[in-house]
Amino acid sequence: VASVPEFLREGSAVKDTLNPDRIVIGTNSDRAIKTLKKLHRPLTENLIITDIRSAEMIKYASNAFLATKISFINEISNICEKVGADVTRVAEGMGYDKRIGASFLKAGIGYGGSCFPKDTQALIQIAGMVDYDFRLLKSVVQVNQDQRFQVIHKLEEALGSLKGKTIAVWGLAFKPETDDVRDAPAIDIIQHLSDAGAVIKAYDPIATANFRKEVDVASITWEENPLHAAEGADALCVLTEWKEFAHIDLNELAKIMKDPIMIDGRNLYSAEQVQASNLQYYSVGRPGLTKQEGKAAAII
Repeated sequence: VASVPEFLREGSAVKDTLNPDRIVIGTNSDRAIKTLKKLHRPLTENLIITDIRSAEMIKYASNAFLATKISFINEISNICEKVGADVTRVAEGMGYDKRIGASFLKAGIGYGGSCFPKDTQALIQIAGMVDYDFRLLKSVVQVNQDQRFQVIHKLEEALGSLKGKTIAVWGLAFKPETDDVRDAPAIDIIQHLSDAGAVIKAYDPIATANFRKEVDVASITWEENPLHAAEGADALCVLTEWKEFAHIDLNELAKIMKDPIMIDGRNLYSAEQVQASNLQYYSVGRPGLTKQEGKAAAII
């Protein structure tokens, strides 16, 4: 018996398989060690041989730590909005520290998918089974859940009541380059918009079919392209950072919307793009880029 946990990312599974950071082999069998070493040695020299329990814990702890980094930078982004700092520059400055690293320090509306939610909950449950209260990881999960609703708070700041408002949504998958919508932030956000009486026009390049299986909301129109979704909308929410959204002319976008309000939940647009646009713009942790009616954005 052996445990060889996988560390593959959705959207880059083949690349990760052929170019792994490390291979973890958990077993007490010399025969299994010899066989698995021979199998994986062509892929990497970074082979970690350990017992089965430690191998499984490496998997859970790795994903829990990455989830912690995401929730941490999102908490920092919320503070940045209060004090006038730019979370993208904060994350950049942190990332140059080799002890921290730049990966998973991108503020937004939190993680989703199958891996992080499953593994964080599993590790919390494992801790509970041995009478340990994993308070830190519980907070990570709660912060992640709360972060999704920053989109709603900013919509309400811009529009007031959402009842009867038409809200465009760009992005339904939990991240780009996949059609996976499991625990996607868009599920909670769209459900809340519907409950608040909003009319929703949604678009995703590949995840719409899967998303329609996850939600039962009568007030959604499923659009064929992003501009159709935005046309006539009172506001637009960017929930997944698909590349095609980044190349849309923001001034042309503003012209087709009823009210040119954008809630950029993924900080997809640069300071220069925002500054040159006619949008009322709200991002995550970049208060200097907030553009409200009659108030220009500043580039920090």
